[in-house]
Amino acid sequence: MEKKNQSSLMLVDGMALLFRAFYATAVSGQFMINTKGVPTNGVQGFVKHFLTAVSSFKPSHVAVCWDMGSNTFRNEMFTDYKANRGEAPVELIPQFDLVKEVVDAFDIPNIGLAGYEADDCIGTIAKNEAADTHVHILTGDRDILQLLDERISVILMQKGYGNYLVYTQESFYEEKGIQPKQMIDVKALMGDPSDNYPGVKGIGEKTALKLVQQYQHVEGVVSNLDKLTKAQKAKIEQDLEMLYLSRKLAEIHCEVPIQYSHDDALYQYDREKVLSKFNEVGFKGLDRFLKQDKEYVR
Repeated sequence: MEKKNQSSLMLVDGMALLFRAFYATAVSGQFMINTKGVPTNGVQGFVKHFLTAVSSFKPSHVAVCWDMGSNTFRNEMFTDYKANRGEAPVELIPQFDLVKEVVDAFDIPNIGLAGYEADDCIGTIAKNEAADTHVHILTGDRDILQLLDERISVILMQKGYGNYLVYTQESFYEEKGIQPKQMIDVKALMGDPSDNYPGVKGIGEKTALKLVQQYQHVEGVVSNLDKLTKAQKAKIEQDLEMLYLSRKLAEIHCEVPIQYSHDDALYQYDREKVLSKFNEVGFKGLDRFLKQDKEYVR
């Protein structure tokens, strides 16, 4: 992966923006069917979220990362991983390709690799780029907080457009009392219902956080079982194998063999090209989100 010394990079969790936008309007049946019969509500909302964030944080470089299918290396480790998630709504399916076409119109890299999640691609690029530039990660998923570092911050989208909760390494520590990477150990203990892995049955977030604060990591907890309560010790001993497996599932993989060039992520788009794509897709009213900013429009 190439990298150059530049000011700031925004890595966008594409699915997080698309799903958030889709469900915000789908709940009232507003699928915004265009003249070709294709629903566009998720993609339109994606563009609004994206352009609002760029306007707010003004990155010099941007890349969008995607999940590439539901099966990843985590399913090979644990077949029930994310098995609780149903099929995507029929109105959303055609928007998966459409949103990437719109991102292409901005000349922004669409990045993803089969067998890995978007988070893994984000983690790989973020860790590589942070040596030379500040990285902002735009998402709605708190799992990504484990990547927080001196030069990596996370922008968590809140309800509506333009509402964010920005985490830094320092603010995370102030809130949780642990370092960001220790969240992996917390999740190993408590599990993650949304990703469908159990951790240690009977251990919730409060207990998991307290144990990691006290013993630093999973290994520290396991090597101090005799100091825990009888109930905690029994639960961990009973689910020891799942504890270690859950830790592997929780950790974002930061060595994905993706093709990424920092120079390709330079955020400069052709306004006419973007407007032409908007017109082709049937977007209405989105042109006002395009700021005629000299640093972005070429």
